[in-house]
Parts: sequence; structure tokens; C-alpha cells
Amino acid sequence: MSDAIDLATRLRAIQAAQGREPFDVLLTGGKVVDVATLELREADIGLIGPMIASVHPPGTLKAARQTVDIGGRCVAPGFIDGHVHFESSHMLPHNYASVVVPQGTTTIFCDPHELANVLGVAGVRYAVEASRGLPLRFIVQASSCVPAAPGLEMSGADFQAKEINELLGMPEVAGLAEVMDMKAVLDASPRMIGILTEALKSGKIIEGHARGLKGPALQAYLSAGISADHEITSAEDAIEKLRAGMTVEIRGSHDYLLPDIVAALNKLPVIPTSLTICTDDVFPDILVGRGGINDVLRRLIRYGLDPLQAIRCATINNAIRLRRDDLGQVVAGRRADLLILSDLREVAVEAVYANGRRVAENGRMLEAPKAALALPPVRTMKVGPLGADDFRVRIPGMTGGRAVVRTIRGARFTSWGEREVEVRNGFAVVPEDANVMTVVHRHGRSNRGPQTAIIEDWDHWRGAYASSYSHDSHNLVVYGSDPAEMALAANRVIEMGGGNCVVKDGKIT
Repeated sequence: MSDAIDLATRLRAIQAAQGREPFDVLLTGGKVVDVATLELREADIGLIGPMIASVHPPGTLKAARQTVDIGGRCVAPGFIDGHVHFESSHMLPHNYASVVVPQGTTTIFCDPHELANVLGVAGVRYAVEASRGLPLRFIVQASSCVPAAPGLEMSGADFQAKEINELLGMPEVAGLAEVMDMKAVLDASPRMIGILTEALKSGKIIEGHARGLKGPALQAYLSAGISADHEITSAEDAIEKLRAGMTVEIRGSHDYLLPDIVAALNKLPVIPTSLTICTDDVFPDILVGRGGINDVLRRLIRYGLDPLQAIRCATINNAIRLRRDDLGQVVAGRRADLLILSDLREVAVEAVYANGRRVAENGRMLEAPKAALALPPVRTMKVGPLGADDFRVRIPGMTGGRAVVRTIRGARFTSWGEREVEVRNGFAVVPEDANVMTVVHRHGRSNRGPQTAIIEDWDHWRGAYASSYSHDSHNLVVYGSDPAEMALAANRVIEMGGGNCVVKDGKIT
């Protein structure tokens, strides 16, 4: 989607706004969702090409090549997703657009972090090039943490200042993506300072990931030039970050936090323009079944946020954050990214206009978006066949007896543990209430073999699961308790060139 409105279009809009020539499209009989004043007001909207030429009192300008009576429904700006990794949808850009545009999302600020960790600079370039010509506006970021945890895991690339400079030089790249390595920022590590310096020199936006930071640590993180966060842990955390001057990006993945956050926001004298909405990671079943930004808005409204305030956060507030004066409002001179809403509280989207064209109705695209490119490179599984012993915990220097080994406790939030285990033939016997996890480097950049550990507090299962889809480095990860089943699952993923495999009772299911 081109972001340049040509002079001829603007000249036509000047004439049409004064009744000197017809609009291309005239929307009549509706109420404008005014996200600046938080009013609902009756108005007609005249479009010229991809832009809004006029928002005027009903019936005052009637000449148009096409007139659409929207029958008392509301007209809102298209939703802007302030922070998203579209790869989590497991969809290519054109497929992703076909799902979220009918839901009302017309612009995303995306970090192709997963592509970058596998394919490097080529992954970010693919995201840019594959998004061209779509009814969804992709504003791309330069992934800042490739790998996400330097020194702990190796991904398919290594982004330092040089690579970040290259990416920020692309006109479609509007900022540095979330800086997840908070410790590197607070320790002012040379690698991270080099990355941040390139971003600051570019004058582009720097996205943050400030989970758990408060007090002096938060102030230090802000002092590095980072200005937004979507990793909100509580209502108090959200308020502290708003007071600190951060753009706070409320996401829907932690629903249990939303009621308290809404209650805290409603106590403020005014909800700041630095409060925005994002989705971050939404998996395909949820995205298709419940929605993306529209789903987050519905829940915020259900928990007590005024519908106009909620829509404001997903439109003009995000446009301000993205420094895009052409987006986020139903006013003359801005992009004609418009939503026809039949119910504000339910965020019921009946129709979507993108760049002045009606592209979706009743939850479906009028014309399926087409892929701009072929698939990205797919031969990325650079690892040979594995044996059962690769999925056993080896005890160096022992063939039998008992030993104390380190374990990993927890799933989302992990900690070290210890277990005493029996040793047979040089390997630990996995306790009945525990499982095994193996990580195998798959990018061809490391000579280290598979790394296997006992994991606890994951419940206990039979069978095995292997996947090359594992945030953030996307190495091959295998879970199970029987080494032969784990090897079977892993080797099938290797043979497929990546993907997922489940094994039950010794067979691939």
C-alpha cells in the first residue's frame, strides 16, 4: 500500500470539499466517531481516491459518483495495532490481512522478530516486500533482539549495530522494535548501546519491553531513549509507566489484568493520549475465532472503559505514537481508512474502507488479498538425524549409582531446581513425575550438540512433541519422557524442513 497521496488527488479533494466537483464516494446518514472530542455526531463524509476530502453537515454536499447511505450507523477510523508479531498467527502477510481487515484493523506496527531470528536481515526484508499492495498497512520495525538472549541461545542471525543501521535505512522501517534485553540496557552493554545509538541517530521510534521494571530501573530504561511498553504486569505498573512518560500499549493476552487496569484508568482526571492498544502475539485459532484489536476493545469496554475512549486508544492515540498525521481520525486530509460500526459496545464491524476502497463486508473480504511474493526461504533445518541418546540426560563420569542434577521448574516463568536421580549406564533415570526437554540448534551456526534437561511442574505425559516453532530463536525443541519417541518426533520435523510433530504410543499421530 503506497503511503504517498499525489498532488492531483489533493487538488481534486480541494475542489470537491467546496462543491466544485463530485466526490468519488459519499457516505451519508451516519454518525462520526470523533476520537478527538469523544463525540458522536451526524455528518456526511466525502472521499476522493484514498483520502477523506470533507466531513460536513448532512445533506450540504450531494454530488458524488457513488453515494452510500449507511443508515444511522457509526463511522470510525480504522483500528491501528500498535505492536504485533504477525508471525504468531502462522500466516503470511496476505493471509493475515484477509483475517484482520474485516475485523476493522487497517494498520499494524509490526516487528517481524520471529522471521528475523530465523532468516536474519532477509526475514525483515521479506516482511516489508510481502506486505506491499495489501489492504492492510504494514509499518515495519527493525528487530532489535536477534538473538533474544545473547549468550544463552543462538538463533539464525546476529543483529548488531551494522545490521540495525541497514534496516533503519529502509523507508518502510519506522523504528527499532521492542528492546527485550533489559539487562543489557541497564548494564549499558556495548552491543546494546551500539544498537540504540543507531536507532537514536535515525530519529525513528524505539519500542520497549520493560516487564517488571520500576523505580530507578524504569527511569534508566527510559533514559536510554526507549519510549513504549506492552509488558504491563498490573494496574499500578500501567499507571507508573504512564506517569513516567511511556506510551503504554494495552494488550489482550493477559485478560486477568484488564479489569484492574480499566478501574485505575477511570480514576484518572483524563485518559492520556499515550495509552494505546495492541495485540502482540495472537495465535490463529484465537485470531479467527475471537478477533484481534476488535476483541481487545470489546473486553476493555465490557470491563468498564467508555467505548469512545477505547476506540480513541486504538486509533488517534496509536497514530500519534507512530507519528502518522495521515491516520487515526475521520477528518479531511487523512487516509480514508474507515469502519462502519453497527454497535459501538460490541465493536460490530459491518464494513471496512481501506485507502478509500470498500474492501470488506460482514466479516469477509470482498476480494481476497494476493501474495506479493513467493514464500520466504524455507530450507532452514540445518541439522542431521538424531538418536535416542540425544534425548537422555547424560551424567558425566558416572555409569551407575545416584546423583543430584539441576532441573528446570515451571513453564512460562522458570527457575532452577534439584533432584536426586538414579544413574543407569551413564544416564539419569527420569522420575515418574517429571519430563524431559531437549533443545537442538537448527540454524547451522553452532557445533554444540543437543542440550537435554529434566523439567518439573509441567504435569506428566506420555508420548512426545517436537517443534521448530519456539520463540524466540526457533531452535528445535522436543518434549517427552521416552527417548525413542522423542527421537521419532524430532527426526520427522527435521525431514519436513520444520514444523510440528506429535508421537503417541510410538507412532506419529
